[in-house]
Amino acid sequence: MYLSGSVTALAARNMRSSFSTSRLLYSSSPDPASLLLSGIKVLELGQLIAGPFAGQLLGHFSAEVMKIEPPNIGDPLRVWRELDVDGTRPVTVDLRKPAGRDIVRKIALKSDVIIENFKPGTLEKWDLGPTALHPHSPGLIFTRVSGYGQTGPWSQRPGYASVCEAESEFRYVNGYPDSTSGGLDGPPVRPNISLGDSVAGLHAAFGTVLALLARGNAKDQGRSGGQVVNVSIVESMLNLMEGVIPEYDRKQKEHTHSPFSRVTIISKSSYPRIVPTNAYPCLATSPSTTTTLLYSHNKESVERADEIEKAISDWTSKRSVEEAFEKCREAGVPVGRVANVRDVVGERHWLEREAVEDVWVGDRDGGWNVKMPGVFSIIRWARPELGAHTEEVLREEVEKMRKVELI
Repeated sequence: MYLSGSVTALAARNMRSSFSTSRLLYSSSPDPASLLLSGIKVLELGQLIAGPFAGQLLGHFSAEVMKIEPPNIGDPLRVWRELDVDGTRPVTVDLRKPAGRDIVRKIALKSDVIIENFKPGTLEKWDLGPTALHPHSPGLIFTRVSGYGQTGPWSQRPGYASVCEAESEFRYVNGYPDSTSGGLDGPPVRPNISLGDSVAGLHAAFGTVLALLARGNAKDQGRSGGQVVNVSIVESMLNLMEGVIPEYDRKQKEHTHSPFSRVTIISKSSYPRIVPTNAYPCLATSPSTTTTLLYSHNKESVERADEIEKAISDWTSKRSVEEAFEKCREAGVPVGRVANVRDVVGERHWLEREAVEDVWVGDRDGGWNVKMPGVFSIIRWARPELGAHTEEVLREEVEKMRKVELI
């Protein structure tokens, strides 16, 4: 069956009309009642995905987001894509200079929220942390994203999404199926996106909204209510791991994997501009590589990706996980194990941060990973039985049905 041009055009117009009506229902509106975060001022100091993504999400719901970027180069995310800076007001200020920090401090004291994803302690070094600013702006909310959180034995380790995905067991349970063993075959498979950063950004945005609600409640009670939201990339990924930890705790069930190198090393952005001998373990044996200006930008790293990957693979294949991990950690290289469930539940860092929690309600387990001082998540019902709350919720209806002998 063929349609005439006029009929086809009519159908297209109707489709566009329907689409336009749909857009009106769901797109932005000037109605102040629909701008949920209107009037909220956010100062976004983050770089490379997690912090900027959190700011972007808040901006999409009408928060006024000002993004601070270094002059000339900007957020490295701009080289990758423009999308994650949409809806923000970019301002270039050099935070490495005292005068630049003074400018940012003035802006911060007029803001409702600061979002940052620097290594823990960086804001404190710049005199821009909660201790420095809360006395002058008690209601200021700090949303802080880092690889391992602001507290705990691992807090000072550099954490990138790929490393944190490995430490959360996410990498360990991903791979190609092995038809013989029923487990996974070959090395873990990484999704070709920075999943850990994006998931942490979602948690950061959600934590920020919680902090704004808490501040509103505190204001009603005559208190300031400025919270510090503490988000870890690894803990954010743990929230995606479904039944992995409970299955191990109750049934000792572990996902199986064929042998592979269980260490993940960042092989691009962590390369310093000049690599001194022995500073980068896997390249220390190559004087021609370690004494020249290489990898100064992501472009150079990508162009030499095969060389870099081979050097890392050759180096790690000759060492145990423990040795490779420690040597990289000592050199300040972002590194993580491809952790399994035993590694996660037995790690002191996560136990101290209560990322893994025992819940003695019906012998179930759980935990939550957006942390704020004095604010505690609770698990009131850990997987209640089917229909457990039916009578409580429908009590009035149940009484009526009993009176007429319907039940």
